[in-house]
Formats: sequence, C-alpha cells, structure tokens
Amino acid sequence: MPDPEPELTIGELARLSGRRASAIRYYESRGVLPAPERISGKRRYARDAIQRLAVIETGQRAGLSLDEIKGLLDASPGDPRSVERLRAIAERRLPELDALKAHIELVTRWLEQAGACECPSLSECGLFGAPECLPPSRALRIPA
Repeated sequence: MPDPEPELTIGELARLSGRRASAIRYYESRGVLPAPERISGKRRYARDAIQRLAVIETGQRAGLSLDEIKGLLDASPGDPRSVERLRAIAERRLPELDALKAHIELVTRWLEQAGACECPSLSECGLFGAPECLPPSRALRIPA
C-alpha cells in the first residue's frame, strides 16, 4: 500500500519550512534532522520533517544549542522525558540569562553615562578611571 503522505524534495521542504536547503543539510550532518530516504540519489523527506524543523527553529530562537535541541527531539513522540529534558535545560539556562541581563544593564548604564560625557579628554574622564564599574571584558558571553 502506498504511503499516504508524499515525500518532499529538499527544495520543497526548504520552501515549506522557510529554511535554506544548506541549513537542512547541516542539520542532517549534525544529527538533529534524521538522514532522509534517498530515491535515485535524491533526498526525500517525510512531511513530519516540517514540524521537526519548526522545533529546531523555535529552540534556536530561544537560545538552545543544536545538541540541546537534538536531545529534545531524540525522545519518542509522547515521551514525557522530552518535557523533563526541556525543564532541565530551562533550569540550567535561566541563571545564565539572569547574569547576562545584569551584565547588559551595567554596560547600558555605562554607555548612557558615556553618551552624556562632557570631559575634555579620555585621560580626564572618570568613566575610564574606575574599571570596577564594568565587568571583565571576557564576562560578556552569550549562552550557547
């Protein structure tokens, strides 16, 4: 009996998902998107790949790494472990984002003061005489 859902070419999947074909191939190489069946050497994707790409995009927009997203997608459909994994990621990432927010607020205040600076030169500017007012330069790290 034939498959009721037609298989998609990489071009069709790219168009339907709003992703580039190169991104789809990259996700395959990273194991986030399963390698598709090949027919006459051409990739053919099941329609559920559209949903999987939507999960990948949403996860990336939320700042999750591809490894974290892969961990979520590796659970079987309906498996409560996927939700447990999502909660664990959120619990781990929220403190990182709180630290990043604090860093951004500190830098924003410094830049606002710099924007209002009327000092005649940098050597006379108090903004550069108090390095403790800013976090170390390597402290700015956007969580992966």
